[in-house]
Amino acid sequence: MDNNAIIQAEANNIVQTYIRPKPVFTHGKGVYLYDSDGNEYLDFVAGIAVMALGHSDPEWIAAVNAQAGQLTHVSNLYYTAPQVELAQKLVATSFADKVYFCNSGAEANESAIKFARKYARVVHGRDDKTNIVAFSGSFHGRTMGALAVTLRDKYQKAFEPLMPGVVRAEYNDLASAENAIDDQTCAVIVEPIQGEGGVRPASAEFLHHLRQLCDQHGALLIFDEVQCGLGRTGTLWAYEQYNILPDMLTAAKPLAGGLPIGATLATDAVADVMQPGDHASTFAGGPLVCSAAQIVLNRVAKPAFLAQVRDNSAYMMAQLRQRLTGDDVVEIRGCGFLIGVEFAHPVNDLITAALAHGLIVVNAGPNVLRLVPPLIVSREQIDTAIGILVSCHTTDT
Repeated sequence: MDNNAIIQAEANNIVQTYIRPKPVFTHGKGVYLYDSDGNEYLDFVAGIAVMALGHSDPEWIAAVNAQAGQLTHVSNLYYTAPQVELAQKLVATSFADKVYFCNSGAEANESAIKFARKYARVVHGRDDKTNIVAFSGSFHGRTMGALAVTLRDKYQKAFEPLMPGVVRAEYNDLASAENAIDDQTCAVIVEPIQGEGGVRPASAEFLHHLRQLCDQHGALLIFDEVQCGLGRTGTLWAYEQYNILPDMLTAAKPLAGGLPIGATLATDAVADVMQPGDHASTFAGGPLVCSAAQIVLNRVAKPAFLAQVRDNSAYMMAQLRQRLTGDDVVEIRGCGFLIGVEFAHPVNDLITAALAHGLIVVNAGPNVLRLVPPLIVSREQIDTAIGILVSCHTTDT
């Protein structure tokens, strides 16, 4: 099919939950995507912070091809080595003692909510200790439990009534957290760096206060690192930058290099309350995705790889602050390669102009440009991307 036929067939056959720009992408290589007309684009969306190693990584392809030729799926009724090996690596590189596998970030957060509620019943013997505290600007997914803790009317309103027992607090506000967390709280869920909510890092003081409040009230602290985890901030896990340990951590986006996977990492204290039959997934942690994920985790966890992410992301942040200027630029913020540029106006026109000049970027709310390139991006590619942004911004203003 040609491009117009593909676009029309999409409208005719797929539920219209997305607004897509015109290019029809056919393949990618490294930090670049290519459309059906042969145009090249610098990809600073990376599948929404998914393609940590870029597109068509040779080692990743070899692992997927080898595993596909051996065993793709048997369900979680049986043992497979790739699942166990990936779990061992996740445990060895984090605070966690155990891992639960699922298929997405939303599912990982759903799992964490269930684990927390059962923990309160088993450990505290409380049927009324069911409240989950979540924060303004949060995004934890679109399934019904995850949606209930995604405190944004834009996503929630059409699907009410939502899961009960969610208590709202203000992000980065110590007093608000103190008022929200009490003895009926079973868990607090928070993004160390909000992605969809405008690329807003939590303060160290705020996260440490949450840890203290959770300990005081017998609640579990859940870090949602679906977007900010696995090297995106320059450390393997974002929590490492705060010198604080959660009780659970959710991961997903980059873990399997573009294949669907999610993981809920937990301490033994949490994991031990779950029994066979309490939670399950047919497709989760299959041998194919776990083989792919081992390639990503092995590479991203290397100290030299993370050092390069820190160096190049610091360079990118400095260049953005130096070159992308103007009265309409409110703030440039973020951590590692999770960077947000807040403007005094909507960024849709800037995103459209950048795409026309060969740069793919995305928003994080109406006024915030989100920059999440593959972690392998070079300084030369960073310079090219910023040059396009500066040119489009100058033209637009």
